Order: sequence, then structure tokens, then C-alpha cells
Amino acid sequence: MYVALGDSMSIDEYAGGAGRGAASLLHRNRDADFPVWAGRDLASAGLTAVVLAQDGARTADVLERQLPLITEPPAVVTITMGGNDLLTAWGDDAAAGAVIGEVIEAGEVILTRLGAAGSSSRIVISTVYDPSDGTGRMDLAELWPSWPGGLAALGELNGALAGLAARHGAAVADVHARFLGHGVAAGDPSQLLPMPASRDLWYCGTIEPNAWGADQIRRTWWDALHTPS
Repeated sequence: MYVALGDSMSIDEYAGGAGRGAASLLHRNRDADFPVWAGRDLASAGLTAVVLAQDGARTADVLERQLPLITEPPAVVTITMGGNDLLTAWGDDAAAGAVIGEVIEAGEVILTRLGAAGSSSRIVISTVYDPSDGTGRMDLAELWPSWPGGLAALGELNGALAGLAARHGAAVADVHARFLGHGVAAGDPSQLLPMPASRDLWYCGTIEPNAWGADQIRRTWWDALHTPS
């Protein structure tokens, strides 16, 4: 069984509907959309999928609401968490530091429980992307006021997530690195189309992965899963 835990980085909604999100593509490729990926998915290896990730989920939701729904030891787990937690502290450096600590504290429990449930599980922790492409210009969408410390906080979160993965023998999918150059540098990340004309723009609604972004998250997970631990 493959289980997808986490937030909207994993789900179908912003990528255009059922079967188009990152977790769905990792499980079963859409051959018509991504023909070079035909046969390169978890379904081809005989795995079923349970997508427990939810829009807006925070790390506490992964721990308290999603994790208890796993009914058998999974073979593969992908986790996207921390981004929504950080958004709750937007603009406040001190609050961001506290939130990152809470993310990792809950993450330790999540990874420990997953390890106890199935010692052979392959677990992938994802870093959090940056729609500003390193500029910090989230204010372009008029939803987020300028936050000079935001990039440092995101870097701290991603470093903490990588450290969490290392302590528990999980793989790291560096979504942050993969997505650089595909936000404000490629267009308007606040646009709402799931499949914009430019395949270089990987966001919609500022902070969500569109169809092209979902494909890239899937690719990052796939690479992480096929990198020797």
C-alpha cells in the first residue's frame, strides 16, 4: 500500500481534478498527459493507494487525523507538511521559530509511529517550495504582506525537515530546489488555471501546485524513492 499524508501539495484539487495531483500521479501515471512516464508508477509495482492528505492540513492534522486512518503497514509513504503551519506565523519571526519547533516535534511522533507500524516502509519527506523564487515577493498576490524574514524562516523549516528525515532514515524529496525558477520568475503564481499555457509555471492560487507542478512533485518523490538510502 502507498499512503500519501499531508497537505494540498499532494492532492488533486488544484491540478485539475481526480487523478491529476502529485500523489495520484505517483500511484498511477496519466499516460496521455505524461507519456514518457508510462509504466513508471507505483500501480505498475502492484501497490494500491490511500490518499489521506487534505487541503489546508497542518502537521498536527497529519498526526491526529490522518495517521490513525492507516489500517495496515504501508510500503511507501509520502509526506508534505509544514507549509501551512508556517503560513499561520506569517510576518512574525519569533512565532515562525516556535511553529517550526512544533512541526518537528509532531514530525518526530509521526515518523516514530510509521517506523513502528512497518519497519520496511519507504518514507519520503518533502521540503516546502517558494513561489517567490527566492525574491520574497509574496506580496505580488496581495494576500501576503511583505515579510523580510520569510525566506530565512522557510530555509529553517526545510533544514529542519531534512534533519527529521535523516534521524528516521527517511528520504528527502527536495521540492523546494526543484521548483526554484517556476514561480514569479516564470509568470504569475496567483493565476488560477490548473494547466496554464506555460509549462514552466508550476503554481496556481499563489501557494498551490498546478498540474505541471503536481507532475514535478511526483518526479521529485520518484527520484527520492529510487535513490539508494
